Amino acid sequence: MCAIFGVLDYKGNLNAVQRLLLVKALGTAAEVRGTDATGIAFFQRDRLCIQKAPKPAHRMKFRIPPDARYIMGHTRMTTQGSPKRNQNNHPFPGKAGGVRFALAHNGVLINDRELQKEYDLPKTSIETDSYVAVQLIERQGELSMHSIGEMAESLMGHFTFTILDQNGQFYFVKGDNPLVIFHYKRLGVYLYASTEGILTSALRSLNIESWEHETIMPRDGEILMIDRHGKQSVSTFKMQDDDWIYWHWCPHAPTSRRVSLTDEEAEYIQSLKTVAAYYGYDEACIDKLLADGYALEDIEEFIYCQEEMV
Repeated sequence: MCAIFGVLDYKGNLNAVQRLLLVKALGTAAEVRGTDATGIAFFQRDRLCIQKAPKPAHRMKFRIPPDARYIMGHTRMTTQGSPKRNQNNHPFPGKAGGVRFALAHNGVLINDRELQKEYDLPKTSIETDSYVAVQLIERQGELSMHSIGEMAESLMGHFTFTILDQNGQFYFVKGDNPLVIFHYKRLGVYLYASTEGILTSALRSLNIESWEHETIMPRDGEILMIDRHGKQSVSTFKMQDDDWIYWHWCPHAPTSRRVSLTDEEAEYIQSLKTVAAYYGYDEACIDKLLADGYALEDIEEFIYCQEEMV
């Protein structure tokens, strides 16, 4: 369970200090979903810059130059790969067809090792399951709606990705993990985060929660691309069967359909229970929701929105 967040200032109406304050506020608010590591990515001219460290967002000292107007961020709750090895933290760099890009992932993938074997992907010292998404795009030799869709259709598990390329194009790849985008049309700014609660908390801390905006919530299986001028384009991809994923994850599935959980999968469910405890929900409550067929992203939303779950 992690969080994605960021700022897309496509008209350049914000100054460097304002963008920095927004990134800091969003990152700090996103700590509710992870404090093991924090990272941001942006392009300065054609050079990809990634700043990340195994520490919570409020302790990060981001250095964002004035000409960096699209900034993507990530806060991490570890499920695979020690955050102390900074290469395991998000965002990750990539290059396809001569185009450099950065990728961040919220979720857990369960077939990364199978994909690495199937496509004979290069061996790497990065231990994080998310990195296979970078490799799948690189393997296709281009960064496009098509290659991103092909990558997403290969994955099993839970995910939402953000991808930023050197041409100023920003991709939201909406799987079954949460994503909310606020569009300030008059200002020419997009702000995004994993949940609306993160966005409103960040804006409240800066006393700008009353700013007029449009709320965008991409559907599962959609790729939303926003170019350097703020123009939106949408494509779709076919997600893996939800029932298969659910039965793979649910520890209370009938024996005839249940498969053994890996240590990483069990750890992810346990981390969800740990977070739920902070909101007053015990482990039995989470087990019942899983057994009743609720998807993990639905349970997360119940937790963070403080809704009644049973």
